[in-house]
Amino acid sequence: MAETVKLTINGQAIEAEKGTLLIEAARQNGIEIPSFCYYEGLTLQAACRMCLVEVEKTPKLQVGCTLPVGEGMVVHTESEVVKQARKGTLEFLLTNHPLDCPVCDKGGECELQDMVFRYGAGESRFTERKVHVPEKQWSPVVFFDAPRCILCYRCVRVCNEGMGVNALGVGNRGVIAEIVPNHHDHLECDECGACIDICPVGALTSGIYRYQTRPWEMDHVGTICTHCSDGCRTTLGVRNDKIIRGNNRDQSGINGDFLCVKGRYAFDFTEHPERLQSPMMKKNGVFEPVSWSEALATVAGKFTLAKEAGGKFGVIGSNHTTNEENYFLQKFARQGLGTKNIDHHRTGDLTTLFDALSDRTNVLATVGDLYTSKAVLVVANDLSQQHPLLAYQIRANVRHHNAHIYAVTSGPVREDGQAVASVRVEKGGEIAGVESLREKLAAEAELVVLFGDAIQGDALRKLIAFGDSLGIAVKYICLLDYSNSRGAFDMGVLPREGGMSREQMLADAELDVLWVVGANPLKSAALASSKAFVVVQDLFMTETAKRADVVLPAASAYEKSGTVTNVCGEVQKLKSAIKVMGAKTDLEICGLIAKEMGLNVGIWMPEKMLEEIRQNVRGYNVPLPVLTTGGAAPTVPLNGRVAALPGSVSSAGDTLFTSGTLSRYSKILNSVMESPGALYSGQRTGDSGQG
Repeated sequence: MAETVKLTINGQAIEAEKGTLLIEAARQNGIEIPSFCYYEGLTLQAACRMCLVEVEKTPKLQVGCTLPVGEGMVVHTESEVVKQARKGTLEFLLTNHPLDCPVCDKGGECELQDMVFRYGAGESRFTERKVHVPEKQWSPVVFFDAPRCILCYRCVRVCNEGMGVNALGVGNRGVIAEIVPNHHDHLECDECGACIDICPVGALTSGIYRYQTRPWEMDHVGTICTHCSDGCRTTLGVRNDKIIRGNNRDQSGINGDFLCVKGRYAFDFTEHPERLQSPMMKKNGVFEPVSWSEALATVAGKFTLAKEAGGKFGVIGSNHTTNEENYFLQKFARQGLGTKNIDHHRTGDLTTLFDALSDRTNVLATVGDLYTSKAVLVVANDLSQQHPLLAYQIRANVRHHNAHIYAVTSGPVREDGQAVASVRVEKGGEIAGVESLREKLAAEAELVVLFGDAIQGDALRKLIAFGDSLGIAVKYICLLDYSNSRGAFDMGVLPREGGMSREQMLADAELDVLWVVGANPLKSAALASSKAFVVVQDLFMTETAKRADVVLPAASAYEKSGTVTNVCGEVQKLKSAIKVMGAKTDLEICGLIAKEMGLNVGIWMPEKMLEEIRQNVRGYNVPLPVLTTGGAAPTVPLNGRVAALPGSVSSAGDTLFTSGTLSRYSKILNSVMESPGALYSGQRTGDSGQG
């Protein structure tokens, strides 16, 4: 048990762990010590002097953000001398600060504004002209107004420590000191926007949000990012049925306040001018808009005729649709259409992982494990490009817990800078690279292994056998690409019991019907069957949609409710933020088709489907209160041997600035100079539909 000390703050007796910073001990007991430069998880700066406190028997005021608690300490945080000190600090900060609160984007959320209201002087004693320099634009998403900056260095630290990018620093000294980017006049970084959200004032502002609205004019909707599989929670600011901004400043969700460029900015695809808002039907070789009733009747009629004639169906699902939609789709395919031919773009070898780890418990790592594990091994993946939250967790683990990081990759990765050992290998040599680390890994107390699509089949079984041979506790994360890749697998969007894989369906010249829900397989492949009746549900007229006979406009993840499962098997709840005219959720579309066909596949409501999932899908009987309150509920999917599946497993090789088809329709992702980025030289790009 940790050693504790007893102290008194403002007459309140409290107990805190020895070594705890006074500012944290106070916050843990409901006492606020204001600060600008202090930020939990980052190095201590002690730059702003706003957190000065009075400690009895100490001759001068102390800095609360760097002072550890001590036994018998008596602290006053609101004494008259402390208030005067804070008042003086604010007066100095406002010496050159422009008083432009009515037009500043931080108005209503500004920490300096709040403190001035609380402690500030009614007028300034300084009469000199304020030092002013013009506002600068560092990138399409980051603007910098130097006169507003209070030099708290939060942005520098979050970029250097949190992101590992080192894109920001401090130039000059004295009154002309200011934050500067690494390339003089522009940023070359992850474009994540963390520097903007962490800024306590309006010095750093968003190119997307600036001058749009005020925080009290928006509805704030907490949901899950629709891009990669890490499962970051994002809080969408919505006004007039339009998403204005994204952030996670309330630190809800497994990601705390972290978001990458996609989670914070790439919501703009929802209002792209090419968004489908009406069903489209091909007549005489040309697409024409039709009513929903005509489109659904046509689809249901063709499906019914094909079923009655014993025709061959193929169903390709999505790794972006919700668990409820995926469960309903596979149930519809098997029970309603009588076909086993259902699959999705599989981006990681979960089949072999689950089979090799059958009947074991506590061997699948969570996002939280990456922050606490004493050692982490990354195999065949550039985490900072494909899994930014997982990379962020590992960097935090190194800073706070001195974790040992190992990397076995085919090219340089950001983890190299913190790794105790990095091994470069050619493709196919990953297991040999891992084996070369045996002695070092066996000396660790525990280990989390993350692996990409290069590790599959026999290679994956060898990796797990290697982990078993180390004699330590080992957990695994099979890295997947998109927001619900894990959920699509768990819900059974798979060619089990003799069904055809995605590749086999596309190559079958005798296929009668192809139903594609939220995917774009024809971006990188051809459909062999010229006679197939093709139905596509999607947001845009993709390559696959152009081949379709009927295209049905679908809602995105930001326009629907339900649940998704992240790369670590943690279930979280989606919440609808906006509505797009003409689009319907995939669950509603599937349900309406079933109704037109006279099929009873279940009640197509997210809540009813979730009840059915909790009853029928092993490991998904998760506690509803955890989901309802915005938490992440881990699943327990290991349940014995898993049969091998036909078809391939391949990552799309997306980067920070690409997300399959979705990234085409995000103006922000395509406007930053780093886009599209590169994982490793010559690696392929994605072909998955809604993302």
